[in-house]
Amino acid sequence: MGLKNLADMRMKRLIMLILTLLAGVFLVGMLVMSSLNLDFSQQAMAELRQKQITDIFQANLNRINAHHQLMEQNTSSLANLGETLYRSREMAQGDAAQALATSLENGLRRMPQAYGAEIWYNRPGNGNQSGQDVSAYAYRNAGLIRTQSDGNLYHSRNWYSRVLPEVTAGGEPLERTGFFWTPAYYKELIDNVVISLTTEMRDAQGAVIGLASTDWRADDIINLVSGVKVTPGTFAFLLDNENRNLSSLAYADDVLAAQRKIDAIINSNLHDRVGGSRPQSAVISGSLLVAPMQTMPLTVDDQQHLLFYSRTRAGMVFGVGVPKTEIDAVLLPMRESNLKIVALVSAVTLGLTLLIMLIVARILNRVQILYTDALTQLPNREKLLVDLERSDVASLLLINIDSFKEINDFYGHQCGDHVISHLALGLRDLLLRDRGWAACRLYRMPGDELAIWLPSAESSAQLASRAESLLRFVSMLPVTWQQQTIPLNVTLGVATSLQQDGSQQADEQLLTSASIALKSARMARTGYCIYDPAHRTRESYEQNLIWANRLRRALDDGRIVPYFQPILDLRTGRIEKFECLARMIDENGSPICPAEFLGVAKKIRLYRLITRTMVTQCFTRFAENDYAFSLNLSCEDLLDPDLTNFIVDKLKGSPSLASRLIFEILESEGIENYAEVRRFIDRVKALGCRIAIDDFGTGYSNFQHLLRLNVDIIKIDGSLIEHIDTDPIALNVTRGIQQFATGLGMRTVAEFVHSKAVLECVRLLNIDDVQGYHIGKPSPHLVTEPENGRPLPRITLLSNIRKS
Repeated sequence: MGLKNLADMRMKRLIMLILTLLAGVFLVGMLVMSSLNLDFSQQAMAELRQKQITDIFQANLNRINAHHQLMEQNTSSLANLGETLYRSREMAQGDAAQALATSLENGLRRMPQAYGAEIWYNRPGNGNQSGQDVSAYAYRNAGLIRTQSDGNLYHSRNWYSRVLPEVTAGGEPLERTGFFWTPAYYKELIDNVVISLTTEMRDAQGAVIGLASTDWRADDIINLVSGVKVTPGTFAFLLDNENRNLSSLAYADDVLAAQRKIDAIINSNLHDRVGGSRPQSAVISGSLLVAPMQTMPLTVDDQQHLLFYSRTRAGMVFGVGVPKTEIDAVLLPMRESNLKIVALVSAVTLGLTLLIMLIVARILNRVQILYTDALTQLPNREKLLVDLERSDVASLLLINIDSFKEINDFYGHQCGDHVISHLALGLRDLLLRDRGWAACRLYRMPGDELAIWLPSAESSAQLASRAESLLRFVSMLPVTWQQQTIPLNVTLGVATSLQQDGSQQADEQLLTSASIALKSARMARTGYCIYDPAHRTRESYEQNLIWANRLRRALDDGRIVPYFQPILDLRTGRIEKFECLARMIDENGSPICPAEFLGVAKKIRLYRLITRTMVTQCFTRFAENDYAFSLNLSCEDLLDPDLTNFIVDKLKGSPSLASRLIFEILESEGIENYAEVRRFIDRVKALGCRIAIDDFGTGYSNFQHLLRLNVDIIKIDGSLIEHIDTDPIALNVTRGIQQFATGLGMRTVAEFVHSKAVLECVRLLNIDDVQGYHIGKPSPHLVTEPENGRPLPRITLLSNIRKS
């Protein structure tokens, strides 16, 4: 203990010394950098200024893109209007032009940002007759909206063929092309410079029926660009697809100087410089750009500018020009405040260093607590996991104190803590003084366990020798509590990286393997067990997990369903009852027998859910007919009050089913709590149900069950019936069961009747009902005829006449 505390103290001092040196190096480096690299700081400030300009640029680019997006949305809405009009009117000759003009005027009124709008329908002819185009154009004039209709209003087909070749070529329908942005051009009809945005209209089959376009005044776009302000001397511009400049310089006072800047921008060929493709449309989100922002220097009239530019979603180039002198102006105050900043940062850094050192010291203490067991001061399970991850090869001994719960219950928890502490102290002394355990580490695990980590992968013989010596040492370790000697014994689970089959096991699996070995040793009541992959215990656990997941999914998906096995009445020769058996339908639709999943269901407490769904589904199925049916209930089901109350409530809600329902109690599992089982039996028999003992004749067969549980039916186990035609002992045992049941007035059912010979023997024994593959296999449907397709003859024997 003393050596460990001394080592921890030295480690803490070393860490604090390193932190102090780092703080000193940082302060000295900051002073040197401040005095010798002021220019570098200025450059950094310049980059910061440029970043601010970039943010403003991106915000305005997003604003312009949002405007373009609004233009696209309005044009798309206009196209939808045209498509709707086309479908509703079918463009009947006569009123089509008037309807189009009216709809177009209403559409433009809902687009206050647009200056003009047009819809043009391409009307192909029928047969040898050529069709006639229908179009209308609406535009704003003196605060009013005017419309003009003409088959060839202001766009020729040659112009439209640049937008949509299939309109003029008559080809197959193409993929939707999106939007076409025109360069700025002068439109005589409205006496203004505009940019048009065009998209196609399609019918219900996807064929192009025409085009919709909107016009936007260049003045509005220039006003949009003019709103960009970064510095007093900043100017903004927008280049259309043909490199025409729409710029805020159009409103400059010095027209000649502004024109020189415009010419310089045009001559820079920014369309060829900007990165990225020319998009028809793109989604703008936050500061996501259609193309990366780029910069370039521009000198006009001996004044240096820095251009920021990028492509818009319309394929145009938006840019901002900022004078270089205005970018650098922010650096001037920096020289005056540099020394003040250095002094302030130094003081803050020194204070933060002291605070960090204090925090680190507390963290080191907490880390030690996190990885240290409070009772024994040993490293704990978390520390063991960390060490296992770091090691290449190792072995692990997991130590479990035998009968520790009894020690706690009899002597108290303080005694239990004393036992663990005393064992930990003894093992720690052993590891320190015995050279054979050199470099080994002792850990405190949760509960009543400890662990010893060995730094090498030892053979099975070496590990067995260590385990035996460790067992002897612990058995000789004296432990007293309140002047009473407490016998101390342990069980060991051993695992190593080097497996017995020659394979290499990852060290992080050692703890799991040692736990498996410990569980095996406790079950076998041996002092220790060495993990052997040949036993495939891990694979068994993995299979259980796989089946558990499959079973949960099957329950969630409703793939736990009942199958029905027919039960033949030998006196009537008819199938009058069915046994309901659970099946899980796998992902491929194939049924899986309950032997595959019921064991796992009991371990993970899903068994009751299977019983619930079986009760619900079977009640629903047999509510539609008059057949009797039986449901299997295990001891776990009968001792579950929630489940039994659920069953009784279902019976009360379906009183017609109770007289046809038989509950089969699985006798092979044993019955211990007769009171609870009998309480359930009395409740359901009061409602009209009958009780059967299943699998009678095997396992924990007890004739007292028949008397104490008020049973109506005995189902003779298939292990007897299966060989009744060849095994005299099975025949005599079955005869005895039948005679016993007859004497008590109980019916008998023979299970596993798989052949005609077995059926004949059962009939001769005067058994009442039979079931098995010879009668019928379990099926999702109610099979009402025997497997051979013919009803068996009715049999009446004098020896069978009795009260039932």
